[in-house]
Amino acid sequence: MSKSRLEAFSDGVIAILITIMVLELKVPEGSGLEAIRVLLPKFLTYVLSFIFLAIYWNNHHHMLHLTEGVNGKILWANFHLLFWLSIVPIVTGWMGENHLAPLPVAVYGVVLLLDAISYTILQQAIVSYQGEKSKLRAAVGRDSKGKLSILLYIIAISTAYIDQWISIGIYILVACIWLIPDPRIERMYAHRD
Repeated sequence: MSKSRLEAFSDGVIAILITIMVLELKVPEGSGLEAIRVLLPKFLTYVLSFIFLAIYWNNHHHMLHLTEGVNGKILWANFHLLFWLSIVPIVTGWMGENHLAPLPVAVYGVVLLLDAISYTILQQAIVSYQGEKSKLRAAVGRDSKGKLSILLYIIAISTAYIDQWISIGIYILVACIWLIPDPRIERMYAHRD
């Protein structure tokens, strides 16, 4: 089965999610700094979520570039990932609207955790279909970044009621970890071209 429809559909869904998030941002009411200050939590949560969606799109693109074909299990695993990514605009708005209150910050972390788990499931479905000697398997290795991210999300969720700024800091840390492209996937990607 060809992977092109899977790629196109996934690209479209992620583009729509980013569009939904930006439409939630409202024009400041007034022309003073106070009007901007009121919108700052929503804007900052939008920036963080935009970065996360961009990271998922980028990694999804690289992963599928190393994928030879897809089967039904991969299609459903991809829909599972897209489902959890589709919740990101909701929790982003909730967290920003409530000025980083503990429960929205924790729920945001739960959604990020489920995004990470569903991405791992998709990755494993592809490796299972292609075999242990596949380029994707060689590129991800032990998936230390993926496992570390899941652990950090669990810590962030746990600390949201103690200090939500620690949780936000952990979310930012995970984003920073993933902003640096994995050199193994980059090398595999270059060799494939």
